[in-house]
Amino acid sequence: MQDLVKVVVDAMGGDNAPEEIVKGAVEAVNRQEDIFVYLTGRKADIEGELRKYTFPKERVEIVHAEEVIETAEPPVMAIRKKKDSSIVVGMNMVKRGEADAFVSSGSSGAILVGGQLIVGRIKGIERPPLAPLIPTKDGVALLIDCGANVDARPSHLVQFAKMGSVYMEHVVGVKNPRVGIVNIGAEEEKGNALVKETFPLLKECGDINFIGSVEARDIPAGVCDVIVCEAFVGNVILKLYEGVGATLIHKVKEGMLGSLRSKIGALLVKPALKETLKSFDASQYGGAPLLGLNGLVVKSHGSSKALEIKNSIVQCVQFKQQKINEKIKEKM
Repeated sequence: MQDLVKVVVDAMGGDNAPEEIVKGAVEAVNRQEDIFVYLTGRKADIEGELRKYTFPKERVEIVHAEEVIETAEPPVMAIRKKKDSSIVVGMNMVKRGEADAFVSSGSSGAILVGGQLIVGRIKGIERPPLAPLIPTKDGVALLIDCGANVDARPSHLVQFAKMGSVYMEHVVGVKNPRVGIVNIGAEEEKGNALVKETFPLLKECGDINFIGSVEARDIPAGVCDVIVCEAFVGNVILKLYEGVGATLIHKVKEGMLGSLRSKIGALLVKPALKETLKSFDASQYGGAPLLGLNGLVVKSHGSSKALEIKNSIVQCVQFKQQKINEKIKEKM
């Protein structure tokens, strides 16, 4: 057990729980021998799903939790009242050091609140941001923050930039990652009050590679590796990104099946096109880590299928192996 990365997975969270959650967990332990999964939730439901699969039973354990936090519930009240929920039970395991990470597709609000109240922030971290990877022309970029801190302050964005740089360098493998702040123009004097106050602070940071402002249209081109913004802007970017990607894939498929000639052409380009369109599939990048906590918390999409759950679990391995929390503490 000492060499295993222990990941708690909320089996009851998300639109497709527990079927797809359990399936993703099984795929993760079957793929890598260094993963141990705890599945939190209603034992009978989880056991019913596990019976469908073959997997190393010594690396999967059910931790019964009777309650479920629903998406519509007030997050703070739910975390405080539902002590026997799959989210609270799982996060307490991380807090006590019984597990290295927690993965959930459940209530975003409850996960954000629970991360701060239960797992707790690293000393000196003002606000933990959600940081998903998004596809670009050259690979991926880290969007930070995409949903945790709507009313962020300049000091928060500076910390986001530093934590994002650590993550991109040590988890994704980008050396000296380029950091840009989302703006409505390239000029330093442009932007709202938050951007104007934050820009000079980022320029003064000698421990990050700040390249200035980045406009939304330049993000898909891969002009920077860490995209810094407050959560309202970040969430709009993320949702538009996902919507355009899904629509583009749909229109391409529709066009290629429109006539006999296009169908013949589709057969010829299908292998290359399939590989190209795969880069627009957000599920292959796993979930969004909530950076700056004393333990790793990963939020996957509410509509997550097994692939995203599997990749969310697998990304926890590199997070631990690269000692990201220790590096964030050093950076701060």
